Amino acid sequence: MQDLIDKIKTLQNKLSEASELLNLNQKKQKILALEDQMNESDFWANQNRAKKISQELAELKTEAEEFIQLEKSLSENLAVAEESVRTNDESLRNEIEEKLKQTEQKFKNLEFKIMLSGKYDEHNAVVAIHAGAGGVDAQDWAEMLERMILRYSEKKKFKVNILDRQIGNEAGLKSTVLEIQGAYAYGYLKSEAGVHRLVRISPFDAENMRHTSFVLIEVLPEIEDLAEIELKLEDLIIDTFRSSGKGGQGVNTTDSAVRVRHKPTGIMVTCQNERSQLQNKETALRILKSKIKKYNEEEKEEERQKLRGEFSEATWGNQARSYVLQPYKMVKDHRTDYETSEVEAVLNGEIDELIESYLKKEIKKYAVQDSDLRPSA
Repeated sequence: MQDLIDKIKTLQNKLSEASELLNLNQKKQKILALEDQMNESDFWANQNRAKKISQELAELKTEAEEFIQLEKSLSENLAVAEESVRTNDESLRNEIEEKLKQTEQKFKNLEFKIMLSGKYDEHNAVVAIHAGAGGVDAQDWAEMLERMILRYSEKKKFKVNILDRQIGNEAGLKSTVLEIQGAYAYGYLKSEAGVHRLVRISPFDAENMRHTSFVLIEVLPEIEDLAEIELKLEDLIIDTFRSSGKGGQGVNTTDSAVRVRHKPTGIMVTCQNERSQLQNKETALRILKSKIKKYNEEEKEEERQKLRGEFSEATWGNQARSYVLQPYKMVKDHRTDYETSEVEAVLNGEIDELIESYLKKEIKKYAVQDSDLRPSA
């Protein structure tokens, strides 16, 4: 029974470290502050604001409750185990072991949330996909990756808005921009940022030769608190043009699409999702502000180039992940060395293990020193 006691105490220590890593005490204070706001007489006067606050409060309470339940379960198990040692009664061992297994599984789920504790991980995401080297094969590859992201988002029950979509001349996509809304959308999808390399027998080659093609994926957090980002009219170049791709009433028959370029940084954003030019302009400016904020926070010039849209070297040597369909099947993430032969599953949106391997490596930058809480890479 002593081994179980030691196991429970180790798990309690890990839970305490996890609480600090996730700033649980601060979140408890925020729960109280949000509850005070909800008790104000005019709280529901602004419906959109009220819904956001209500949703945030519900999510914070759920997270806090998980910790409370785990702490309670471990304390109860420890008390019973210590009493069993004191009375030399081993009859409860199986019951404690079973409860501890359940608690450990709940803690594993919590560990995954710890990996999503980055600055913007809770935010929505904007995913931009750009065809790189490889001609029509690269454009087809861009569409395959768009499908992978859409399938994954569907499995996670994220809401997706296609903000911009440039169709290839022969097949596939030149580029696409997706707004993905859902809890921790950016935290999950940030692993997909980088150059994706595909090796396969080209369906566009009459001689059935093997081709290599590249696509660049950008992933940007959608940031709401952008009051400090001021856009001066003289710093902007705003173009309007007719929307392309699928549409309905008015979408393809009016100049509703908007392209905004920020001259000081060179960042450009295009939006053509809505029928209204005003709505497209508002969305484009919101994403532009998010890009500028992230751009200002980035220290590495390479990351700034990506945000400007200049980092188009989706070619050999830059790949973050490789997908091989011939002569063998393999997906390898070069940042984590994770490999799998289940290529079809990955391209159908089954990318949880790839994401987890990336997050496990990233969390080491933030985890407390000398703590065995960190997941092994």
